[in-house]
Amino acid sequence: MRLTILGGGGFRVPLVVRALRAPAARGLVDEVVLHDVDPQRLRAIANVVAELPGGMAGEGPVVGGTTSLDVALRGADVVFSAIRVGSAAGRVADERVALDLGVLGQETTGAGGVAYALRTLPVAVDVARRVAELAPSAWVVNFTNPAGMVTRAMGEVLGEKVIGICDSPSGLVRRAALAAGLDPAATVLPDYVGLNHLGWLRGLWSDGVDHLPALLADDGRLATFEEGRLFGPSLPRLLGALPNEYLHYYYYARESVAATRAAVATRGETLAAAQAELYPALAASPSGALERWEAARRAREEGYLAEARPAGEARDEADLAGGGYEQVALAVMRAVLTGEPAELILNVRNGSALPQLSPDAVVEVPCTVDGTGAHPHTMRALDAHQLGLVLALGAVEDATVAAATTGSRSAALRALTVHPLVDSARVAEQLLDGYVAAHPELAALLVQR
Repeated sequence: MRLTILGGGGFRVPLVVRALRAPAARGLVDEVVLHDVDPQRLRAIANVVAELPGGMAGEGPVVGGTTSLDVALRGADVVFSAIRVGSAAGRVADERVALDLGVLGQETTGAGGVAYALRTLPVAVDVARRVAELAPSAWVVNFTNPAGMVTRAMGEVLGEKVIGICDSPSGLVRRAALAAGLDPAATVLPDYVGLNHLGWLRGLWSDGVDHLPALLADDGRLATFEEGRLFGPSLPRLLGALPNEYLHYYYYARESVAATRAAVATRGETLAAAQAELYPALAASPSGALERWEAARRAREEGYLAEARPAGEARDEADLAGGGYEQVALAVMRAVLTGEPAELILNVRNGSALPQLSPDAVVEVPCTVDGTGAHPHTMRALDAHQLGLVLALGAVEDATVAAATTGSRSAALRALTVHPLVDSARVAEQLLDGYVAAHPELAALLVQR
């Protein structure tokens, strides 16, 4: 079995390789091919992987690398897509254009997410077409953000062979289950619904009992985990649900913009500066590469959503240890390759899971995954608040996909204008002008009215 990782020079790739060398994953794949368009990033991550237990060709799968997309895809059984179009510099521009106009620029939920999607969707569709030609039987596990839109766009080419993943929902369920006194390794059935980075945990069932109401009523237990502290006790009680951490940008939009503007640097600027120093050092020599990467990984995790947390509040040690995306991705891969069912929260075509939404929408819900793919569970209806926000973001996604696939400038403007986090139609016009000026690929794309 051959696994290809697109974006193989990505920072988190060593976590995937390390997980593949763990006893639980042993024998799942024989070969891992890392693909990246940047030779230096590829060399840097290869040096880190070489120092992982087992080395490049030791225990677990053999790991190689290439800058040729066709070479990477040909013969692949599973493809992990984790690309970043425009690199870190693109993210910095997405954030700054928005912040300069007083709007949240976060790369997946704010106006920056629209700009990121406009750059990424055409590339993701091209990748999907190459997969269809060179590895037509391969499963694609999509990490690339914005995950819902990218999964939807690739699915137009590859159908249900594309499965989108995010570790936020599974992390929320795990943390809430522990806070409720449940064993996350036991059977815990989450009632989680929404879109990528826009979902709510509405129930936490075990042995026929929903433990979420008691958790929401207990200030002490809510204070023991990240989302409980992030939202405080009052808001989840008002909602009757625990929001995904990214909903902080919606429920506290004003505070999020103020905190981000007051920071010395945006998240993108911080990561770009760190990577500009780290990657050349990693590429220069394998000696000590793993130690340098591990220190950088921990610093990166410590800064995650820092603008949403009270000053000085540290993340829980368990959340700094890794084990997010890579574990979800490997669980999906194991299920589709072996046929052994797994229960996971994933981004998949809606079908009839949420009848209030279009069957073609990509939703984030609990699924059963097996050798035939990911099958979403039928979920109870969204309440009026949840439905309103989901439909509003669905309209943003529809317009963004239309702009990316047709080159329509008016569709791109519509996406920004109707976005709940953009509070002025005039600002939406300024945002689009700013993004087109910052990104030559958008100037080349948006040529239709």
